[in-house]
Amino acid sequence: MIDADKINFLIKEGEGLTVEFKERYTSKIDRDIVAFANSKGGLLLLGVDDRGKVVGEKLPNKMKAEINAIARNCDPSIHIKKIRQAGKIVVVEVAEGDEKPYGSSSGYYRRLDAVTQKMTQREVRSIFRETDDISFEDITCRDSNLNDISLKKIKSFLQEANMSYKISKANLASFLTSLNIYRKDKINNAGALMFASKVEKFIPNAESIFASFKGTDKTNIYDRNDVKDDLLIQFNEAVAFLKKHLNVRSEIRGFDRFDIYEIPLDALREAVVNAIVHRNYAIKGTSIYVRIFDDRVEIENPGGLPDGITKRDFGKSSVRRNPIIADLFHRIGKVERMGSGIERMRDLMREAGLKEPVFEMDAFFRVIFYRDPRYSLKAGGFQKTGESKDKGLGERLADRLAEGLVDRLAESQKQILQLVKDNPYISKKELSEIIGISTTAIDKNIMKLKKEGLLKRVGPAKGGHWEIVNG
Repeated sequence: MIDADKINFLIKEGEGLTVEFKERYTSKIDRDIVAFANSKGGLLLLGVDDRGKVVGEKLPNKMKAEINAIARNCDPSIHIKKIRQAGKIVVVEVAEGDEKPYGSSSGYYRRLDAVTQKMTQREVRSIFRETDDISFEDITCRDSNLNDISLKKIKSFLQEANMSYKISKANLASFLTSLNIYRKDKINNAGALMFASKVEKFIPNAESIFASFKGTDKTNIYDRNDVKDDLLIQFNEAVAFLKKHLNVRSEIRGFDRFDIYEIPLDALREAVVNAIVHRNYAIKGTSIYVRIFDDRVEIENPGGLPDGITKRDFGKSSVRRNPIIADLFHRIGKVERMGSGIERMRDLMREAGLKEPVFEMDAFFRVIFYRDPRYSLKAGGFQKTGESKDKGLGERLADRLAEGLVDRLAESQKQILQLVKDNPYISKKELSEIIGISTTAIDKNIMKLKKEGLLKRVGPAKGGHWEIVNG
């Protein structure tokens, strides 16, 4: 039974894979009914506008009869679990169908994140070719229960989603149910991948591996990070690793300084989340890979194109291999609606004056971003506008500091010195964001630099500035 508290929670949470708002009842809800039946089922909330404001709708017997008739006239007929008045809102509950695909007089539709999208005939034939299969993300996670879910991780998710909802053990089950990751007292694999305290306990192969190489092949690796944790942490760690090892130049516009990465960060973020959302988690012994070479960046996930997409359709149509995971990343603003990610990557690279990304599809899906030779002479270096483009970070510091002082330093310590040299008033938070490491790690590196006699603080923590010794 969906009570008033649950309805209020769903409204506050917003539209998603299984929730759709409609300001008023019209016969066009046949599209949403079909879309829910073709996906995971869902709730139509009539009397709620797109912003989540309750404007109200009443349920006369005539409307109820019309909605049931719409569902019966679909092909095949669709089962409406319940239609009822809930306060000022009309709730239409649609069950997931077991005779997919379903169509109405308007056509065939499906849910893509929080959008009802019309399907092509090719998609109709291919997407539901094997309707009896259960996707890996929706399989019950064996031996797991609510005690295996981390409230801390859920709070991080809520923060990313800008939701003020207060999670507790008392409302945990209902919250997870609303996200389609908990039913009949069981957590599914998507829930474990997103919120389990120890993800590797349930899905050992759910890891991402990040590596940076000297040169253009895999011979010489100089930094690596293996992340076995939830998918949001994997995403954030991947972005941090990319920021750490890509060159960045600064431009002064008016009174503001802008840091510009050699490859647009938004394009890289899009590729990382694409790898997470489309990864085939059922393939054992594989990982998501982020590889940084002198001339390119590769982001790769197990599983080629999902069923229902051919190379001819690639970039034009979108099929989620993991629609639940995609919906969760959409809720935190990491996934664009309507499957626009591929074209967005291309646009961002073109706008930056760079070569369009290259996409390779076999047993793995791979996107390759080629670096600009002007800024990729030394991986991990920084390029300051107006400086010689033939010098890496180590060389420029050697020009500015006493000879031999920086040779023994870690890469992050060299980066701190370079950034402090460029801006003595830079904060630890800014250092953390630019370099891509935690503020705790910044503190440790600063202590090392102070111990080596290379860096000192002049004045108070607030209002003071950094000074490089022997500069």
